[in-house]
Amino acid sequence: IWLCSPVLSMIDTAAVGLLSGTAQQAALNPAVSVTDQGALLVAFMYTATTNLIAAAVQKDNDAASETSSSNNDPLSTSQPRTTRTLTTALKLALVVGTIFGALLGASGRTLLKILIGNDSLDPIVFSAALRYVHIRALGMPAMVVIGTAQSACLGMQDVKSPLYVLAAAAVVNFLGDVLLVPQASAMFGGAAGAAWATVASQWAALLFFARWLTTKGVDSERSAGFSSNKKNDGRDDEDVVVNLTQGIMELTGTSEKGRSRREDFLEFLSSSKLSQRNRITSKFKSLKKHQAPISAKSVASSNNIIRPKRQSPKSRGFLSDGKLTLRNYLSPSNLNKATAQKFTPFVIPVTTTSIGRISGYIAMSHVASSTLGTYDMAAHQIIFSIFCCLAPFVDALSQVAQSFVPTVFEAKEKSRERAMALRKTVGNFRTVGVGFGAVLLFLVTRIPSMSSYFTTDPIVLERVNGAIPGVGLFLLLNGLMCAGEGSLLGQKDLKFLRNMYAIFFFAVPACMLRLKYRALAGVQAVGVGTMWATFSIYQVIRTTIWHLRLAQLQRRAERGALEDEC
Repeated sequence: IWLCSPVLSMIDTAAVGLLSGTAQQAALNPAVSVTDQGALLVAFMYTATTNLIAAAVQKDNDAASETSSSNNDPLSTSQPRTTRTLTTALKLALVVGTIFGALLGASGRTLLKILIGNDSLDPIVFSAALRYVHIRALGMPAMVVIGTAQSACLGMQDVKSPLYVLAAAAVVNFLGDVLLVPQASAMFGGAAGAAWATVASQWAALLFFARWLTTKGVDSERSAGFSSNKKNDGRDDEDVVVNLTQGIMELTGTSEKGRSRREDFLEFLSSSKLSQRNRITSKFKSLKKHQAPISAKSVASSNNIIRPKRQSPKSRGFLSDGKLTLRNYLSPSNLNKATAQKFTPFVIPVTTTSIGRISGYIAMSHVASSTLGTYDMAAHQIIFSIFCCLAPFVDALSQVAQSFVPTVFEAKEKSRERAMALRKTVGNFRTVGVGFGAVLLFLVTRIPSMSSYFTTDPIVLERVNGAIPGVGLFLLLNGLMCAGEGSLLGQKDLKFLRNMYAIFFFAVPACMLRLKYRALAGVQAVGVGTMWATFSIYQVIRTTIWHLRLAQLQRRAERGALEDEC
């Protein structure tokens, strides 16, 4: 889910840097900070959807078990709570995205001026950045709906569907960049062209997702049609039954009807490159000549062979059969208010958390735009685009933890088994987080070779390489950080996260502003590398706090289990 917007922005950064030059690429630094980092203000929709969908799926499965109507695929049966939650989430996403897009478009100039902090920026760069923000605002409704749908897929433990959507959006965005960015028009070329390509890809991805959710897979339809026309002797309708009796009788018998089948088989054996093929063919002819035809009784027990049907992703066609139509989707009167109210508790904590997370990114962009100049702005945009495409690989770990941890945490009985299962689950996510961090560190070491695909300016490339140590340390710990944060969210420890990110919201920008003032005063030579080194220290502190808090919650859970047993 988190890869969609960063991948689109990275494609924009590369296309603009190679096809339009350093000035247009520098304009993306404040513009992308306003659009992409500002978009995290609506991240409460994604967190709430993942948690609520996961809880709804669990409740539907429990209800199905109690009525003895569940089967191996938990989403193949009636899922009233999951369906209601998903349709409500998609409707709310359209409303939230429309409001956010309108606010972003109206306040784009003000936000850019606040971010830049002074009038020293080249007017050409500022105008290009403003056009980018205004155009990107048109795609915000689609962006929020896509993000919500992807979060719902994760809540259903379906990781394939979001990847399909991301691939479709990336292809559309790439083609749009190739066509529009080289144009000389200020409104449709350069940074503006990249913005139009991104907006087009977002709406195309929305249409793709709408069809994905409301249309069943071809394999499901074939299975349904086959099972409705063939008898399956009481077997599951989801299985495809293949009758092999006739083929076996024709191949091994002596009937005239099967002569062509036997001749084709012999021709196949004689033309193969298997060793000793002549001996095999001879033995087969001898066997055919002397062997009695196989009776029907000998194959009666194997008359039908069951071949399992290839399963579609769990979200494919989940809202088919009229569960969600365009008219129903756009009608506000059909919004389930009771379900919509369940999203409310996530708004303030998750928004506060998101603001705390983006405050550091925005502060770095502010320092680069107001203090370091055009080359550092372009270098920061390149390194930040790469960073935003690497970080989501472990940001997704937080979403996955929010899907799995609640199933353990919300168990009815606070037993010792529950406490141990919680410890094991969190420990598994920690282990995965460490592994992902090591992989990301390796990828960071490849940035020098990747930078040439973003710009040909040697000064910009030198500034990019200076930021690698700080980026490497940050991403090395990012897996552990996301595992801890996702586990805390899965345990509904929202108040703690809200308070900590409220502190970070002020602390991290304060450190960045201190770098700015020291640079302006000539006390310290500040560059992109200095900013990222400072930011990596914040990551060390944050990761440590998250896991200390998890250890405290684990001790509390184990103590509660012991008290219940006593």
